[in-house]
Amino acid sequence: MTERSSIGPVEARRVAFAEPFVFAAGKALPHWELVYETYGRLNAARTNAILVCHALSGHHHVAGWYADNPKNVGWWDNMIGPGKPIDTERFFVVGVNNLGGCHGSTGPASINPDTQEPWGADFPVVTVPDWVRAQAKLADHLGIDQWAAVVGGSLGGMQALQWTIDLPERVRHALVIAAAPKLTAENIAFNDVARQAIITDPDFHGGHFYRHGTRPQRGLRLARMLGHITYLSDDQMAEKFGRKRRAGAGSYGFDVEFEVESYLHYQGDKFAGIFDANTYLLMTRALDYFDPAAPYGDDLAAALASAKAGFLVISFSTDWRFSPARSREIVNALVKNKQPVSYAEIASQHGHDSFLMDDRHYHAVVAAYMANVKT
Repeated sequence: MTERSSIGPVEARRVAFAEPFVFAAGKALPHWELVYETYGRLNAARTNAILVCHALSGHHHVAGWYADNPKNVGWWDNMIGPGKPIDTERFFVVGVNNLGGCHGSTGPASINPDTQEPWGADFPVVTVPDWVRAQAKLADHLGIDQWAAVVGGSLGGMQALQWTIDLPERVRHALVIAAAPKLTAENIAFNDVARQAIITDPDFHGGHFYRHGTRPQRGLRLARMLGHITYLSDDQMAEKFGRKRRAGAGSYGFDVEFEVESYLHYQGDKFAGIFDANTYLLMTRALDYFDPAAPYGDDLAAALASAKAGFLVISFSTDWRFSPARSREIVNALVKNKQPVSYAEIASQHGHDSFLMDDRHYHAVVAAYMANVKT
């Protein structure tokens, strides 16, 4: 790894807000904190700022690495940095860990001031509009009146879309990648199975597992394994694993015998070791609730009518979790309103996770769009 290939070493920052944050669900935090990272320099006019919204299991560490842990590279490092599609030589990029997260921002593992114990299951249910309002507070703190662009993939793309609806004056461009205007029943069903795996884990303790000194790792592991299957494509799994067997397989038992099983177990264990079960519940519920057209009689065009941003919508051919047809719903609504939108459907074998991959065509589309974003 060299300085030329990445933004280089970075540090996370923290901001505390003394005023209460009232969630859409009605509950409130008396005070709260967000953890974030920034890359590049904010120009004198403060017009070159880009917000990167994180996806389901994402966080604030988007690009670069930590000096004390060079292997901990940001999750979108192939997209953001000097000379990259989101060029930090031009833009000031902000990555944030959302409220309810488990990487430093106030979340279920934070101390509830009323009980002096972790919030656990008592942490307020959070929605995408809640995150947008919290991110707006961060923008205020950074002195950013208007984002040059709000960018996100998957759940992050939904946040970008919500920004254009809730705070249209504060967004000039929105990049909505591998997203959908709302979940299908099938997607909600996947999320429920994942949550049930966690909730029925004996170590879950109603979401207050912190006080028991344990974690529902088995449930979280199963939830991640299920999710991971849906993020990949059948073609990708066939190419990567096929029916390859592990050494010693064929014992006519139920140990791990196929390579794809080994891969899923590894991914599940890895995730369960670093993520918080209550945060996973909150994030998947926020996905379920996301439906910006609902207040407009299920009319997405009406919901987007007030948006002032230019849009880039990107989908991937093998993404069956949020298929290209779902992205075209967004595009069609914008076209109906005669609002500026560019759309690209990228041929990819990587399923929903394509938005994280180093795909030349995909990155070229983003780079071309961003080159026309004025700073």
